[in-house]
Amino acid sequence: MLEFLILLTAQAAAPDAAAPPPTPPKCEGEPYEAFDFWVGEWDVYPHRADGEPAKVAESRIEKVSAGCAIRETWMPLRGRGGTSLSAYDPDTEGWHQLWVGGTPGRVFFDGGPVDGKMILTGPWGKAADGTPLLVRMTYSLRDDGSVRQHGQASKDHGPTWTDYFDLIYRRKD
Repeated sequence: MLEFLILLTAQAAAPDAAAPPPTPPKCEGEPYEAFDFWVGEWDVYPHRADGEPAKVAESRIEKVSAGCAIRETWMPLRGRGGTSLSAYDPDTEGWHQLWVGGTPGRVFFDGGPVDGKMILTGPWGKAADGTPLLVRMTYSLRDDGSVRQHGQASKDHGPTWTDYFDLIYRRKD
């Protein structure tokens, strides 16, 4: 009888091998989809008002990790490429991006959606005089389906901004 009770106790304490593991939370809904307008295959051009500029890069932006992150693969026609990984964090209620380029180091950006645009800010590079720069990137969906990535830099950590780069992502045919 003692053996039977020991066996019964062991079976009750053992996890049910047939029970499926708990389902992880899904990365769905408005906060997780705020940057989906950037997902696609793109030809990238400098943003200029005068004439048709030459293409400077191609970029593949895709949802990865069960839809919980957005990965960019940046493929410039000249120079080294890079990759960014962007994700919404429900704990901070913000978006975070890690950029790793073709040179040593990495850059972290933080931010989120503002009036339908994605705005991410982080320390990146130095001015000609050696002053560290704070860079603000604003991604906006345009009426023609293209996406503008407008980068601005600040030497005084935010009170004043100057244009740093300005790109247009056009969907590949």
